Amino acid sequence: METVEHKETNVLIRPWEGAYGGVPPFDKVTLEQFSPAIEWSINEKLEEVNLIATNAEAPDFENTLAAFERCGRSLDRVLTVFYIWSNNMSDTAFQKIESEVNPKLAALNDKIVQNEKLFARIKAVYESPELRKLTPEQQRLAWFHYTRFVHSGAQLDATAKSRLTAINQELAQLFTKFSQHVLADENTIYITVSKKEELHGLPQSMIDAAKEYAVSKNIKEGWAIANTRSSIDPLLTFASNRSLREKAWKMFKNRGDNGNENDNNAVIADILRLRAERARLLGFKTHADLMLDDKMARTPGRAMQLMEEVWKPAVQRVKEEVADMQAIAKKEGAAITIEPWDYLYYAEKVRKQRYNLDQNELKPYMQLDKLREGMFWVAGELFGFTFEPAQDVPVYHPDVRVWKVKTKTSDQVIGLWYFDPYARAGKRSGAWMNNYRGQQKMDGPVIPIVSNNSNFMKGKPGEPVLISYDDATTLFHEFGHALHGLSSNVTYPSLQSPNVASDFVEFPSQLMEHWFTTPEVLNVYALHYQTGKPIPNTLIDKIYQAKTFNSGYATVEYLSAAIVDMKLHLEGGKPIDADTYERETLKALGMPSAIAMRHRLPQFLHIFSDDGYSAGYYSYLWSEVISADAYKAFIEAGGPYDRTVSKKYYTDILSVGNTIDPAEAYRLFRGRDPKIDELMEERGFTRKVTATK
Repeated sequence: METVEHKETNVLIRPWEGAYGGVPPFDKVTLEQFSPAIEWSINEKLEEVNLIATNAEAPDFENTLAAFERCGRSLDRVLTVFYIWSNNMSDTAFQKIESEVNPKLAALNDKIVQNEKLFARIKAVYESPELRKLTPEQQRLAWFHYTRFVHSGAQLDATAKSRLTAINQELAQLFTKFSQHVLADENTIYITVSKKEELHGLPQSMIDAAKEYAVSKNIKEGWAIANTRSSIDPLLTFASNRSLREKAWKMFKNRGDNGNENDNNAVIADILRLRAERARLLGFKTHADLMLDDKMARTPGRAMQLMEEVWKPAVQRVKEEVADMQAIAKKEGAAITIEPWDYLYYAEKVRKQRYNLDQNELKPYMQLDKLREGMFWVAGELFGFTFEPAQDVPVYHPDVRVWKVKTKTSDQVIGLWYFDPYARAGKRSGAWMNNYRGQQKMDGPVIPIVSNNSNFMKGKPGEPVLISYDDATTLFHEFGHALHGLSSNVTYPSLQSPNVASDFVEFPSQLMEHWFTTPEVLNVYALHYQTGKPIPNTLIDKIYQAKTFNSGYATVEYLSAAIVDMKLHLEGGKPIDADTYERETLKALGMPSAIAMRHRLPQFLHIFSDDGYSAGYYSYLWSEVISADAYKAFIEAGGPYDRTVSKKYYTDILSVGNTIDPAEAYRLFRGRDPKIDELMEERGFTRKVTATK
């Protein structure tokens, strides 16, 4: 165990200092501090847990559950910084530490949930008649910890517990390996272009970004295409060079599947085998049954029912979309069959023909900084939040900026928002939200610290960063997660927003997407980067007219991945070859040949970098049903900015975290359960209704 002196000098362990209740000491962190800090904090947490487990007093809420909530605060601080480095600053040196540390963290969790004395106390509180005398939030906390311990093997015998520990250790190593393999392919595989004419069709901002990326790779002449979605999707949309599109699509879709040292197929097989064994140990038929036991959907069957209901109309829409694209290709004299690398390119031609809408017309109005200001304005209108730059907060990279969040009625800071928008080596692809510190008021008010992270490509220095319409939608989506965290108003850390069921957590983020396209945002914040003029009403009208355009593609691309994820985790212990399984399952589904899964299995970080979204990628669709239904509540009232509905949404959904069952929370907000009808309408799908007698 680390000495007291080391504890006092290691900034990762020490309580955070400075304003706002303390902030992460990013400016003082060194790689050498991680391993000893984690080692010390693990031991400290085990000692704290042991004190609770061996307490001679009869178990009650305060000496057991409340005490358990206070455990491991040093470790929480250390791991916050550790995971930030893992997602944003990962290099070879850090990855070595990560590979050593993750199995230790898995072992820690097993030691805690398998502590028989601790579980006996938690169970005693949960089953005590006194439970009904506690507050509803305290009762929910008792349910939360009891359920988590049971699902983690607390009731197993010694032999089964030992095997479960071994499984979790091995899974931790495999999750790390999977993530590092994908990151390695993203960082080391890219496309070089020597002739500018090969980039024909790309907007100048993309060409500039490709030049900057080439410079970052020490390529003195030509351009380079990064192996990230924010780089590849625009290329597939605008590049007239079909061979470049094919090369880029295959590069991106083959991450983790290149037969090299970063190939993930064997890793996937091992993860699936171990998950299946663990589920059986815990008394569940499959990993999917285990993962959905405490989710809104409850069973894989309910999740599959929803996906199948949407799948058929989505596939039918894809057939219509492909026919439209094929007609244009034929008219232009291109003797081709639409392939996955053609879809976005020809869809854009259809969009332009049908709606006279070219995404290149939109991009000059999509300035990253202006849209960020638009998000702040929406948060102010809906929830009374204000955002001010915080200059006195250390950051882990010069790209990161920080804002302090207040309310319009008070000068008191209620949270901090970090923004890390740009792609770089060592940063995982995609966009996400992180909780650096969750809100709670157990021992006094603690304000939340949240972040949004993206992977936009930098252009020329000093020029505004222009993003695509889809990326702007994602920007608002992730900000919805951040607002969820900033709105939390609970007592106990484990129940804070957004620590809710995975098929409910995407609801606030998907709901926030709706405000991006409101006239109030577009008219004021969608400003041309050269003229400063707002986006013309004619363009806004075209956006609305094309609202459901390409919804077949968007739905099938996502839903195919969600269905394969669920089916994969319903296979039990059956040996799986990922490539074969993916191909055969999609064929059986009737997957259109012109589309690929949004995340192919060898790079499917949602389900193979940890357990979080495994057998749970359906959550986005489940949550979208809820978000579409919830937005209708605004429209039925005074419109998107109706103060009464936004206040009720804040009170009943955002602020309550996991203090209440999410289905009940939604019923409080809406007065009923959500209906699928609004989702089908938003996507422009027809829904067959079976007549009943």
